[in-house]
Amino acid sequence: MSDKPDLTEIARFDKTKLKKTETKEKNPLPTKEIEQERKGDASP
Repeated sequence: MSDKPDLTEIARFDKTKLKKTETKEKNPLPTKEIEQERKGDASP
């Protein structure tokens, strides 16, 4: 066996058969406004 992988399958791959998908962020990071609210409301 050689150290290099066999790339013949990759060369024959047809990108046109792939479906277009739209990615959506499941857990977005909090905005700066929310961070400011947390810092301001943290002290009772």
